[in-house]
Amino acid sequence: MKKVFLVATALICLFLNSFAQKHTVDKVAAVVGNNIILLSDLNQQYTQYLYQGNQPNSEIKCKILQQTLTQKLLKQQAEIDSVMVEDGAVDDEVNKRMRYSMQRAGGQERLEQFLNKSVLQYKDEIRPSVKDELIAQKMQQKITENINVTPMEVEKYFKSLGDSVPEFNTEVEVGEVILNPQLTRAEKQKFRDKIEALRLRVKSGEDMGVLAKTYSEDPGSAADGGDYGFIDRNTMVKEFTAWAFKLKAGEISPVFETDYGFHFLQVLERRGEQVHVRHILITPKTTPESLTRLKLHADSIYNNIIGKKISFAAAANLYSDNKESKYNGGMMLNAENVQARSTFIPVDKLDPSVFLVIDSMKIGGISKPDLFTAADGKQGYRILYLKSKIPPHKANLAQDFPKIRDAAQSDKINRTLSEWFQKRRENTYIKIDDEFNNCDELKIWTKTTAAK
Repeated sequence: MKKVFLVATALICLFLNSFAQKHTVDKVAAVVGNNIILLSDLNQQYTQYLYQGNQPNSEIKCKILQQTLTQKLLKQQAEIDSVMVEDGAVDDEVNKRMRYSMQRAGGQERLEQFLNKSVLQYKDEIRPSVKDELIAQKMQQKITENINVTPMEVEKYFKSLGDSVPEFNTEVEVGEVILNPQLTRAEKQKFRDKIEALRLRVKSGEDMGVLAKTYSEDPGSAADGGDYGFIDRNTMVKEFTAWAFKLKAGEISPVFETDYGFHFLQVLERRGEQVHVRHILITPKTTPESLTRLKLHADSIYNNIIGKKISFAAAANLYSDNKESKYNGGMMLNAENVQARSTFIPVDKLDPSVFLVIDSMKIGGISKPDLFTAADGKQGYRILYLKSKIPPHKANLAQDFPKIRDAAQSDKINRTLSEWFQKRRENTYIKIDDEFNNCDELKIWTKTTAAK
């Protein structure tokens, strides 16, 4: 067995030497099993780190290499377990990252100037690393998918905290009825006319990508010429999907409406159950008349709740335009604990405009409708309900079991992953270039190698 290992090591060293001779500009930063990590790949990821707005920091390269080593171990196991990701999922992730990068850079041209290459070239370069990352994520999910904790394990975990039991800030349960203005057909028509004019310009031969960059009001795709890349039937809203999968490559849809506004799209390419599309969006703007109508509607709902003609939960279910809370009795969910569907929210995590309203309310109180501006910039009216309020306290099982259970499960998942990686490191050939000898994060990897 030892002889086989030595032969394998010699072959790898021979490969590395020949690789270095042919690629004098680049070099191998690390080897994990049969996977090679190039210094150029690490530098590429460091470039991404910089154009995301971060300050230069040489220590980040240590963390990038650590993450890449982790991904390679997971990828190696994924190959054994036949864990794969679809090409469409990789394309979607690459396109999403490019759109985000272009937004941060201030457009495609500025991003290309920073990268000193075209976006298409850069997409091709990062695609393999993105695919590896997605495969690693899927493999990690497979390792931890069946991990749960029993009440006894939760109690044991809580006792193990000893003097480290956390202090919880004031928490509240807040309900909301969100009302968005509705435009009449006549009010919407000028926006429909605007996008129809753009559609006719495309039909007449103008470049849709250029028009999308100039006129589209979709922040996620306008800078990319309206290009969404490849989508499947579950990616977009149903109206969008219906046209995307109805048209042939090159065809343009008529104008259609979704909750986001008026669109038209063009199919660029079809690939099985995926389709490559681009679109233009025009979003109808709120009018003073629509807000006046909405205020009357909000006052009527408020009076019915106060007059006990309808419960707050029923009012939310019937009238609220917030799809995340309306079927939950109108109760907001803790954004940091959505999977557990926790309705207890620390006051420091509340939207400041919500906190200002509920801060002076008594338990059970209902606020009068107030005009507010949502994160997307749209105005509407909101009615709030303060269901409960828990003062600051030290965590205890009776009051905070759901949060302690989540912490216990996270701890169990982390321990399981740590044990998994330790075992894989002990049984995998790992070689890290001397350039990274000062990286504290990598010492556990080099110790494992030295122990062999």
